[in-house]
Amino acid sequence: MILGIGTDICSVSRMKRACASEHFVRSVFSPEETEYARSKGNPAQHFASAFAAKEALAKASGLGIFGIGLSCVTVRRTESGPVIICSDTLQEKLEARGVKKCWLSLAHDGGFALAFVVMES
Repeated sequence: MILGIGTDICSVSRMKRACASEHFVRSVFSPEETEYARSKGNPAQHFASAFAAKEALAKASGLGIFGIGLSCVTVRRTESGPVIICSDTLQEKLEARGVKKCWLSLAHDGGFALAFVVMES
């Protein structure tokens, strides 16, 4: 059963400006996300998609950004696609809401990154 759906879009140019601040990068992204993005030709595009995923997760969960904490979510890129990794505390909050699985889809085009999250019981 679907428990929540969330989507978000993020401007790559806005994220490029934001990521000029190392404090912002350290506050929002995990070392894994930072290493991945900076290994790519257009790091801002990958930071933007990870940021959009965190926002989409916040919307799908109904907890909001402050309820999930951006640093409590890591977007991991795998061979089979992107996945959401939650901190233990956030995982407990989601499980208390009946969430057993989070599905994530990412896309970027035309200077924007899009994320779509579906939560299942």
